[in-house]
Amino acid sequence: MSAPRKETDSMGSMTVPAEALYGAQTARARDNFPISGIVFPRPFLRALGMVKEHAAKVNRELGLINERVALAVMDAAEEVIIGDLDDHFPLDIFQTGSGTSTNMNANEVIANRACQLLGEPLGSRTVHPNDHVNYGQSSNDVIPTVMHLAAAVEIKEQLLPKLGELRKALGAKAREFDDIVTIARTHLQDATPIRLGQIFGGYFRQVTLVISELERAMDGLCELPLGGTAVGTGLNTHPEFAQRVIAGLTEVTDLPLREAKDHFAAQGGKEQVVAASGALKTTATALFKIANDIRFLASGPRCGLGELQLPAVQPGSSIMPGKVNPVMAESLMQVCAQVIGNDTTITLSGMSGNFELNVMMPVMAHNLLQSIDLLASATGQFNERCLQGLAADRERCEGLIEESLAMCTALAPVIGYDQAAAIAKQAHETGRTVREVALAEKVLPEEELKSLLDPRPMTEAGIPGKTR
Repeated sequence: MSAPRKETDSMGSMTVPAEALYGAQTARARDNFPISGIVFPRPFLRALGMVKEHAAKVNRELGLINERVALAVMDAAEEVIIGDLDDHFPLDIFQTGSGTSTNMNANEVIANRACQLLGEPLGSRTVHPNDHVNYGQSSNDVIPTVMHLAAAVEIKEQLLPKLGELRKALGAKAREFDDIVTIARTHLQDATPIRLGQIFGGYFRQVTLVISELERAMDGLCELPLGGTAVGTGLNTHPEFAQRVIAGLTEVTDLPLREAKDHFAAQGGKEQVVAASGALKTTATALFKIANDIRFLASGPRCGLGELQLPAVQPGSSIMPGKVNPVMAESLMQVCAQVIGNDTTITLSGMSGNFELNVMMPVMAHNLLQSIDLLASATGQFNERCLQGLAADRERCEGLIEESLAMCTALAPVIGYDQAAAIAKQAHETGRTVREVALAEKVLPEEELKSLLDPRPMTEAGIPGKTR
């Protein structure tokens, strides 16, 4: 191995590994923050590379950086975008709250790689991390821009497609199960008849609503802080820099990106990020409910509800042979819990905009991108390995209806609430069905009772015996 080399910054020199593309500021941050071993994820680094590449392109067009240097910076940034240089981004997310360490990490890596591409030695400063790679920028506008951009891209390209597939599958199950009548439940107690397809139609609508929430949140993230530099004033950047860079990013992402209307709000506040996390939390809440319902409806197979039959994807017990557990639902529910916890961190981070700068952006970016990634992955797996193979036990569903005391609800408009309640009470005490008690008490003619206690019409709006 080659001997370590020396790199310098405003505080002096630092020793870095010979093969490392980063420089002195990254080395200092690496020594300062050996906290968790959690580094910025690939979507963040890709977006960081995109910002640096388009910044160099625009600075070249504006005549602010010479063509030879700018082209080398663009080529090096492209390697960051595609992931070839990920090993040179070692910094922990629990670092300086502005993310300056990671912005300088990128500046140093891109500058040194550009030097290599130009045939110059590492650390030569032929391409300078501040004067060239970071020209017209500050960590204070670059890092929030990258956070917004990475999250918007991931929501668009990863999460929304997976939720769209889940919604499609739920719609298909709603149609497949629409003729199966079962019993609804409120307060975990038996309620009136419902079609299994209606239950899944409700799940379909829940996912539709969260998709709309995410689309709105994604649009908010498309407002980028780039151009504000240090405190929002735009000092040391060309007046056309931000809009030109953002135009280039818009072209490659096909997102409705735009410059922040107010750079002071964009750098001191993080409402769009908090809102996006809120939409992810809402998504997690809906998915938890759906997954939990499905696992309860599939409980059993003999001593539970047993209305649904889950595909068997793995053995469920190390001690009980033949047991199969609702593992895909449980996996998704755990992800949802993590996302809700991440939202708390993001909310607290969003409150930490002290005057002109938020100082908890790295952990905010980590949690936001983790939530998106987890939801996309878990939703896809749940759909593929649980929902697609989900079946209904028609006999079990329809057999439960006759046992329900809530069947007396259809009698109430005809015989009155009190008499219907008395029938339900007697049925419960004697172990008979509502139908059996009503027939024995001769509360109505048999044919009328048969019509009123037909469960299928109870799954539609109307007043039994009056509007049907």
